[in-house]
Amino acid sequence: MTNLHPSQVHSYLQMYQRAQITSWMCWGASVLVLCAAVDIRARQIKPWLLIGSTSALIGGGSLRKSAKQLNRILGDIEQASKLNFQALAKTQTQPTAQLAVTVGASADWQPDNLITDPVEYINKVQKHVALVGGTGDGKSTQAQYFSTRIGGKVIVYDVDSAKGDWAWVEPENLIGDGGLSEVNAAMQSALDHLEQMRVYRKEVSKDIPQEHSRFYIAEEFPVLADCDNAAEWIKQHAKVGRKRKQFIMALAQNDTAANFALEGDADILDTCFVRIRLGKKAQDYAKSTLKNPQLEQWLKAGGKKRFMVDDCPCELDLSNWGLSTITYKIDTSRRNEGDKEPQLQLNEYEQFILDWGKQHPGEVLKARILLQASRLFDGMQPDEIRIILASLADRGLGEVVGEGDRLGWRWSQ
Repeated sequence: MTNLHPSQVHSYLQMYQRAQITSWMCWGASVLVLCAAVDIRARQIKPWLLIGSTSALIGGGSLRKSAKQLNRILGDIEQASKLNFQALAKTQTQPTAQLAVTVGASADWQPDNLITDPVEYINKVQKHVALVGGTGDGKSTQAQYFSTRIGGKVIVYDVDSAKGDWAWVEPENLIGDGGLSEVNAAMQSALDHLEQMRVYRKEVSKDIPQEHSRFYIAEEFPVLADCDNAAEWIKQHAKVGRKRKQFIMALAQNDTAANFALEGDADILDTCFVRIRLGKKAQDYAKSTLKNPQLEQWLKAGGKKRFMVDDCPCELDLSNWGLSTITYKIDTSRRNEGDKEPQLQLNEYEQFILDWGKQHPGEVLKARILLQASRLFDGMQPDEIRIILASLADRGLGEVVGEGDRLGWRWSQ
């Protein structure tokens, strides 16, 4: 049996059983035919009956021999099963054995190093973001949330975007319809702008005005790594971008250095980026790297609202994004000296909402109303509109009412 592949055992067992049954049937037929030959009186038929009986006897003997050979090949199945079980039990009970234990998630358990504001964490360490997640894990929603919190003109590199994927981004700032060549040219423009900000800080002021700040979203690596300027773009921005108010968020489905056009420069990814892992990527990281099955179960139980920020678990429910659940901080770098209010730049979506609120004082504006009121918001998901509403309230423009799917906004001075 040691020479048999497991997939062959079943076939050999069937052959063995059929050979046994057929051999007995042949012997039985031989005996019956022989008895008939003795009793029959027609002499001309007797030779034929004797030949048939002899043939059946020989065939039965041959099949019996085949059955014995198959039995030797198969061996003693029951004995082999016992030996295999004993070997398995021995390996699993040795001191070096590794046992897989499923840990149930307690509803009350919380990680010790839990964070609830990833933007505050990122601003504290002054790094960029490498956002890692699979399709449907919410990378786009995370990117929109970070862009409203960090600020700056949002510029998206995406050569494979579908209609409505980046509906909240100004159309002229969504780059990629022209393929990688268009993105490559845009990356060179970004490098030129980065150099201009170096000159500005040296000759004018170290405080970069808000109109010069940028929030780049690169969707996604390693596709964009094929651009000639990709390596230089990500290296230069990673090293000095935060100081010059040029923030980058690089999206990918794996977090290796080569994926981000940083092959041979893995230390840049480690020292200049915060890795945010979503969905299955976060769960696998907790299981394989952190060796924490309880954390893995906690992440699974929370769905999209739970993810990993470096080695810290994070809980942030963006479907319930409002002032009641998130404390916002206004970046003091957005203020000019002597001003009491932040200098705000509104995109066309925010300006439309603000104008509507001023025309309908006291009325609550909800995502459903906006989708019906203007074609400007066609292609947007209700959650994306609620993010914009909460962002306006964050900057002191109106206030949010309700939470979750019922979140709305109204103008207030």
